[in-house]
Amino acid sequence: MVVAVVRDLRVHRSAASPEELEAFETDVLAGLVLARAAAGLTESTIRGDVGNLEQIRDWFGRPLWEMTPPDADAYFGRVLRGAPSGTRLARSAALSVYFEFLELRHKVELHAMTGRVVECPLDEMNRPRGRKDARLRIPPSVAEIDTLFTGWAQELATCRKFAPTARNYAAARLMADVGVRVNEARHLDLADIRWELGRFGKLHVRVGKGARGSGPRERMVPLINGADRTLRWYVQDVWGQFGDDPARPGTPLFLSERTARSGCHNRVGYDALRAGLADATAAHLPSWTGRLTPHVLRHFCASQLYVNGMDLMSIQEMYGHAWVSTTMRYVHVHRSRVEDAWIAGQRRAATRLEGLM
Repeated sequence: MVVAVVRDLRVHRSAASPEELEAFETDVLAGLVLARAAAGLTESTIRGDVGNLEQIRDWFGRPLWEMTPPDADAYFGRVLRGAPSGTRLARSAALSVYFEFLELRHKVELHAMTGRVVECPLDEMNRPRGRKDARLRIPPSVAEIDTLFTGWAQELATCRKFAPTARNYAAARLMADVGVRVNEARHLDLADIRWELGRFGKLHVRVGKGARGSGPRERMVPLINGADRTLRWYVQDVWGQFGDDPARPGTPLFLSERTARSGCHNRVGYDALRAGLADATAAHLPSWTGRLTPHVLRHFCASQLYVNGMDLMSIQEMYGHAWVSTTMRYVHVHRSRVEDAWIAGQRRAATRLEGLM
């Protein structure tokens, strides 16, 4: 029979020096960054979490492992009381991940250095509630969108810079017709238009948004709803005016006016497409100035696809959503669809009652 020596975490040990604790805190944060990168999270997601932790650390003034529930109460209940729900949720999520990492990787070492047992200061009583995407984005009506694009198309005949204006128009039409995100549109290459696939052709979206920071998720988007005609016009009549080489590997679909040192055109910027839509909205649909964004066009597309008979599962696949519940938040029914469905239901019920009588 073998007798082993078992050490109790509650045994008191001499505390580490301030220099050792500072080095340990730095090592813990670096280890967290490496672990999250190993899990496949994107750099932007990791930077966001680290930034949130630094904000909390600056307010607290001491290592985060010393935070207690009353400290979290004070931070989220007073300091962030009036902050947007997205900010509160992002800070609380980053703090929870930090303490989970401490508990999984460093709880023994932390106790040996400080005598503390790892315990997250967030619990069921003080954890911020809500959803990050709680804001409702109700899109314009079909008539309003038609007014926007009709005026924008007429502007192409008289605008000072035809190619950039037509590029912004084509990208916005793509967002409204097939629901691609602005970042997905700007990352499309000329070779990503696969005319040979499906009945209308398809777009190979290579930089689709991943779920929970998992990185780009690819998908194929059919060129329905007139998107095939828009892209054929853009490629045949507009793209060549930028003066780039269509045979060059990785040639962007939506080009910038600026060129690289090699003489090739850069990919259009995120802000350029957003600004183009904002300017067109101010000129041709002024009632939506400051409210019509690329993401609102994505909501408009989902709503129209649903109203025109496409089922939610198909829209989910087209949009690249992991859950159909996410797709449902994009569908906003205008006019009297719900009321018409209710009236039809009442008529069916009345017909059944007549049969019984």
